[in-house]
Amino acid sequence: MNETVLVVDDEPRIRRIVEMALGDRGYRVVSAPSAEEGLEAIEAGGIDVVVTDLQLPGRSGLDLLGDLSESHPDLPVILVTAFGTVETAVEAIKAGAFDYVLKPFSVDELETLVADALATTRPARIPHPDGPEGVIAASPAMRRVLEMVRQVAGAPSTVLVTGETGVGKEVVARLVHRMSPRAEAPFVAVNCAAIPGELLEAELFGAERGAYTGSVKDRPGRLEVADGGTLFLDEIGDMPLALQPKLLRVLQEGVVERLGSARARPVDVRVVAATHQDLDALVRDGGFREDLYYRLAVFPIHVPPLRERPEDIEPLARHIVDALRDRLGVDAQLAPEAVAPLRTHAWPGNVRELRNALERALLLAEDGVVRNVPVGASSGGRAAPRADVSARPRPEGSQVMPLAEAVERAERDAIRAALEATGDHKARAAELLGVSVRTLFYKIEKLGLR
Repeated sequence: MNETVLVVDDEPRIRRIVEMALGDRGYRVVSAPSAEEGLEAIEAGGIDVVVTDLQLPGRSGLDLLGDLSESHPDLPVILVTAFGTVETAVEAIKAGAFDYVLKPFSVDELETLVADALATTRPARIPHPDGPEGVIAASPAMRRVLEMVRQVAGAPSTVLVTGETGVGKEVVARLVHRMSPRAEAPFVAVNCAAIPGELLEAELFGAERGAYTGSVKDRPGRLEVADGGTLFLDEIGDMPLALQPKLLRVLQEGVVERLGSARARPVDVRVVAATHQDLDALVRDGGFREDLYYRLAVFPIHVPPLRERPEDIEPLARHIVDALRDRLGVDAQLAPEAVAPLRTHAWPGNVRELRNALERALLLAEDGVVRNVPVGASSGGRAAPRADVSARPRPEGSQVMPLAEAVERAERDAIRAALEATGDHKARAAELLGVSVRTLFYKIEKLGLR
């Protein structure tokens, strides 16, 4: 049977959206409009993870969590909450909730949390060659990564995990935590690119009542929630410059100051950060503080892309198929002829692309055998290059250019002017243009301005 997600929300539209989205991803979804009916569904059996709104008519999502903490302590619960009630959700994590997601949430974000929650309760089904649970390490490159994890796990040092998107940086961060003396304490993950800058400060450092509009209670930030454990800061390169000195103080002095408070609260937290960006380049261009960079990179670990560790591809593929087979309710196996082409593909999307390709192949399998795995753009890799808009035909004598070409030309001219005005200083140029440094780097690459 597919793994079953219970969605508890009093809004039929939200229940329907989540049902359709998770159902499309292979989950069986059960829904309930109240905590009471949700508890009845759980008592009936077969529920693997619960997604519940915090605000429900009658008994709240927090009440439901309290009941489950006693009757079903191993059932992971994800809370859905508005920003104004984040402080309650943070307290709920301390009380046993797996995590929370803020409204409005993306379906991908929710699905990732559901998959992570299931991974914490699902036992490993196959041995992982030469590596601890959850990590494939058949290649010398990944064995070196694991050896570095073993060397640093027992120390309190900060760790900076680098690598391309999709290589498994969070997997490495979680492994550092699991192999450390902090393994029984919280592992708290924050994606710095997914939270708007104006909200990230309160999310990380917490806030006192009245610190901002809608702040009606004191609430701890993720740094306080992670006290005694590990805080994982994903996409650290996207942290706003204004917040970086506050994080540096936490690393240097072990104290946190909430928004609206001058009181320094001690925290004992180990920070593991990750990025796919070149932090050296960001430091040179003024987009990242040099002192914070060196404080984070006490122990750097680089996770190589999949194309540089082909020995891992087959065991990874078989491990992924084993996990997906249960989730999708498909009883299929990889045929030998399907494995060979996997070793020759470049996998620009790395492990994430491999997983997407295998999921599609399983859904298309006939007679319980996967004989072909679609790779490339159709599997979730990089899309084909866009057609050159300048090559499109125009009416004879027309002075009107296609809109896409006009927009690109205007963007190119504006970026060139900003870079010239700032002496090629990317951070100041981004400020002039009213975009983030990350967006500027993306535009420079996209428009071929290097």
